[in-house]
Amino acid sequence: MEPQTLYEIRIQGHLSQGWAAWFEGFTLDYDGNGDTVLTGTIVDQAALHGALMRIRDLGIPLLSVNRIPTEQEKTH
Repeated sequence: MEPQTLYEIRIQGHLSQGWAAWFEGFTLDYDGNGDTVLTGTIVDQAALHGALMRIRDLGIPLLSVNRIPTEQEKTH
């Protein structure tokens, strides 16, 4: 099993906190442009694709998907 990885997913527009349960394991924040930033730990690529499919199903434009390096990766 792959180690869990932290991801930041940016979507266009303001997604209300009511959707947080649908994106289990993610926190929803908002940037200064009015877009939503979902941050959370993903256990594997299948889980990442599942989260992206939920965004697709909502019809919300995906702006970016970024893997956040761990502290250990930053020091190497």
